Amino acid sequence: MATENNNQEELLNQDDNIEEVAETTEEVVEEQTIEQILEAKVLKLEEDLKESEDKYLRLYAEFENFKKRKNQEIESNNKYKSQSIISSILPSLDNLERALDSTEENGANASLLKGVTMVYEGIQNALKNEGVEVITPTGDNFDPNYHQAVMQDYVEDKESGIVLETFQKGYKLKDRIIRPAMVKVNN
Repeated sequence: MATENNNQEELLNQDDNIEEVAETTEEVVEEQTIEQILEAKVLKLEEDLKESEDKYLRLYAEFENFKKRKNQEIESNNKYKSQSIISSILPSLDNLERALDSTEENGANASLLKGVTMVYEGIQNALKNEGVEVITPTGDNFDPNYHQAVMQDYVEDKESGIVLETFQKGYKLKDRIIRPAMVKVNN
């Protein structure tokens, strides 16, 4: 019977050992699972952080580009702010030039002609102060960026592509053409 009791005690000890091993294994598995879960969460949070930083940097760059575009637009508007008024004055200036060219000076209208000439010169000076340049290309090579060819003619002693006559002056505001010069070009 003592042998039987010893066997039973050994079996009980083995059962206790098995239970202890099982509990230890479960704890190790639980610890590994918790560690894996925590690692996965850390990786997910790092990934989210990286995406957020990337999104922030993109938005920041987009905003900086927007500011640059806006500043360039404001600068351009300031540079050419007088373009619309100058464009509306040009036809009247052309008419004033025609009136001066067609009027002959005699004793009766000398003072009137002098006054109109002074007004014309004042307008020309005001335009020049604003950055307007007159384009009078007679004798120059034809350039479609500055000239508008409305006629062609042939003159033997001049090269092809030379502006023979200017019908209407062109105007340039700083580096922008407001109105190209209307010209006759040698063919």
